[in-house]
Amino acid sequence: MSDNKAIKNIRWGIIGCGDVTEKKSGPAYQKTEGFEIVAVMRRDADKAADYAKRHGIKKHYSDADELINDPEVDAVYIATPPDSHKLYGLKVAKAGKICCIEKPLAPSYEDSKAIYEAFESKNIPLFTAYYRRSLPRFRQIKKWLDANSIGHIRHINWHLSKPASDQDLSGLYNWRTDANVAKGGYFDDLASHGLDLFNYLLGDIKDVSGISINQQNLYSAKDALVACWLHEDGITGTGSWNFGCATREDKVIIYGSHGTIEFSIFDENPVILSNENGILPLFIEHPENVQLHHVQDMKEQLIGTGTHPSNGKTATHTSWIMDRIIGNV
Repeated sequence: MSDNKAIKNIRWGIIGCGDVTEKKSGPAYQKTEGFEIVAVMRRDADKAADYAKRHGIKKHYSDADELINDPEVDAVYIATPPDSHKLYGLKVAKAGKICCIEKPLAPSYEDSKAIYEAFESKNIPLFTAYYRRSLPRFRQIKKWLDANSIGHIRHINWHLSKPASDQDLSGLYNWRTDANVAKGGYFDDLASHGLDLFNYLLGDIKDVSGISINQQNLYSAKDALVACWLHEDGITGTGSWNFGCATREDKVIIYGSHGTIEFSIFDENPVILSNENGILPLFIEHPENVQLHHVQDMKEQLIGTGTHPSNGKTATHTSWIMDRIIGNV
């Protein structure tokens, strides 16, 4: 959107100012030069007012339509649970406003495609908060791969597991494990980050299959999944995600013809390069507000000085991968 070079300030509104916006994302918009949060919306009017007061935001709403159609709002960040992303996303597209939607773009490939096409048809920028593509830790891995530090890439494997939480065991409601909101449960919320990142690091996944089941029967969503896939360049991949194991594990290994790269998607571990030159562990700290680089990359694209790596098209492809593993398509 190179025409936006003349824009001095882009005024954002947030729909769904819940936990994710308190530290991970909201302050990143306020810290980015050229961005300003001017309005927030939450269905609970008192909570919306409290959030606005604590974060120094002048307007608050309990009706999303009012925020979307506010003439002082240039762009909208949708930070609600995934089952409402399509509803709000299509309204923002209709209003002709820039949009960023939390990941996953929607609970299904079809809904993601509908959102993407609504913005694409109007040539309106649509970003998705797969912020790991913008983080320095993972961009270092990309640099190693691009420099052929482990030779030709052959295979990638990711295993993610964790024990059932107290909330899972209690039976108390959690939208993240409600199949009506997210059929894949924690897989939807967590695995989407890694699979999207693998597309960025290794090129798009072109074929994928999976198995998904509910082993524990603690909630309606799936809790155990496995998959295998193929990237466009012939790189193979495998993954397993289980949310009822005794221990937590988050380990990715990229295998090359001359070495490996090991890292975690979520855990605060070093990235480790191993090749004929030895073993090089690097700890690259995330920023205080983990979406800061993602938000700054949006700003760079909007003023015409860069390109954001996570958009509606890339996020829709990730939704296709997720659906193939879960069994929606």
